[in-house]
Amino acid sequence: MARNSGSRPVGGPELTVGVRVLVRRSSGADLTGEVVEDYAAVTDPGGGGHEWAPVHRWAVALDDGRLVFADTDDLGGSPSSVDIVNTGS
Repeated sequence: MARNSGSRPVGGPELTVGVRVLVRRSSGADLTGEVVEDYAAVTDPGGGGHEWAPVHRWAVALDDGRLVFADTDDLGGSPSSVDIVNTGS
């Protein structure tokens, strides 16, 4: 998905607290959840992050109960567009 220089994916919903997103990880499956916090103030230069431990902008509460931190480039559009496979029991 193409992106602009702001916090909004091009052609997708604006990223704000409360928006449902798809979190793309380099290893493993994509995850779905809801944005619960925006740390833009500390991700800007001089905002308090460290070069050796960079702050990720978004806190996302995953549907499985975990909390992850992600950058804008790691977040996709609405998870409603993702096919969920029911593996049964």
